[in-house]
Formats: sequence, structure tokens, C-alpha cells
Amino acid sequence: MSVEFDVFHDGQFWVGVLTLTEGSSLRAARVVFGAEPSDAELHDYLLRHGDELLSRAVAGPSVDAGGRARRPVNPKRAAREAAAAAKVHSASTAAQDALRQAQEVAAQERVQLSRDAREVVAERKRAVRRARAKARHRGH
Repeated sequence: MSVEFDVFHDGQFWVGVLTLTEGSSLRAARVVFGAEPSDAELHDYLLRHGDELLSRAVAGPSVDAGGRARRPVNPKRAAREAAAAAKVHSASTAAQDALRQAQEVAAQERVQLSRDAREVVAERKRAVRRARAKARHRGH
């Protein structure tokens, strides 16, 4: 299992993407920052909210990493690749797919919750109208 946290500027906001790779599956969670966060602010944010971000990534849908998962490499090579990856500020396509799927699932849940809430309000209004009609028919 590997975990990466990338910070990049998407044109309007600074965005952090936590990418969790397990075998050939990839999960991701995103956080939007306002201004460019400093290293100290990122460290503080991850200490305070890292568990929440990791649980959001685990709860989200997984996508096929598409060959991103690699076998173990030489530690020196891994250090060079990590340094090169630290210079690049972009999320992977697979991470973006995972984020998009998570957003779609959340949107569907919001639609269902709002529909249920509207139905509850409508049912309550119907009950009040029926009670008033019955009271009028009784002549009170």
C-alpha cells in the first residue's frame, strides 16, 4: 500500500489530492486550499485532518490503477523518483477518476436525501390539510 499527497494549482485554487494505492486499485480524496499553503501549513493540516482525509479516500470508490502499482525498487531509485515526483504538481488521471466517481456518488446521495425530505414535508402538509378538512366537516 502506498499513500501520496500532491498539492497543485488548478487555475483557481490550490488543491491537495491524497492518493491511496493498494495493489492494482487506487482511491483518492481531495481538499481545496485557498491561498498557496506553506510546507508548515501542509504539515499542520495533515497532522490535524490526515485521518479524516485518509478515511474519505478509503470510503470512496476504487478505480483500476492501470499499471501504476509497481514492484519494489532499489531505495536509491525510489528516492530519485520521489524527488522527481515532488517537483511535478499534478494529480494522476486515475486519481481524478476516483475523485469524480466519489463526487458522483455524493451527488446521488444528496439528490436522494433532498427528495426524501421533500416527501416528508409534503406528507406533513397533506396530513394538516386532511385534519383541517375533517374539522370543517364536523362543524366545529
